[in-house]
Formats: sequence, C-alpha cells, structure tokens
Amino acid sequence: MAEQPRLPSVPSPGRVRAARIIAVLADLTQIVLLPVFAVGGASPWDDALDLAVAAAMTWLVGWHWAFLPTFLSELAPFLDLVPTWTAAVFFATRGMGRRAPESIVKGAIDTEVVSRAQETRPSENTSGSRTR
Repeated sequence: MAEQPRLPSVPSPGRVRAARIIAVLADLTQIVLLPVFAVGGASPWDDALDLAVAAAMTWLVGWHWAFLPTFLSELAPFLDLVPTWTAAVFFATRGMGRRAPESIVKGAIDTEVVSRAQETRPSENTSGSRTR
C-alpha cells in the first residue's frame, strides 16, 4: 500500500501565541539592553539570543522564509534595534492564531457564495410589459 503524502501541520493557537510572545520579548530585550548588546565584548550574547529565537520560532511554527532575512538582519550592528523578529513572526503566523470553525470537517473544502446574478429576462422591463 502506498504511503499517503504528509500534509503540513498547522500550529496550534497556543504555539502561535508563544512564538509571538517570544519574538516581542526578544526584540524588547535587544532594544532595552542596547548598551549590553552593542558591538563589542557582549555582542556574542546578542548573536546567541538570535540563534535561540530562530530555533524557537522554527520549532514552534515551522520554517518560514521570513525568518531568514530576519536572522541575517539581526547580525548587522544596530539593525537589531528594529523589531524584526516580531514583524517576521506576525507575518509568518498571520491567520494561524484563530481556531477553525468546528462545523468544518477536517479535509473538507470550505466555500461561500460571493454574489448572485439577478435572474431577469432581457425582453422584460421592470414594469412587466414586453418590449421589442
């Protein structure tokens, strides 16, 4: 019997919330503790924090392409003052923090009517009399 392809898993709302909190705390730490994380002797601690956050984000929500430029920008001096982890995680998890409606069966395709065309005959006008 052939093995079925593995579908990508969607992180739970708790994992998404944890990833967002960790990203905000990491960016806040880098901004508030700027003198400690400035270029110099303590800079390896800044890099270690970025490595830990990158690993946590990948573990919590899975790999997303937005994490790569974020990680690289965090390695540049003073660019870590921009809350890039927060932006990347909120971008990568947009729409994931909500629970799916329970009425939707797993694997079902959810559809909805966008608009309805009015059913009018071209030979009738609004008053009901026929025109040529």
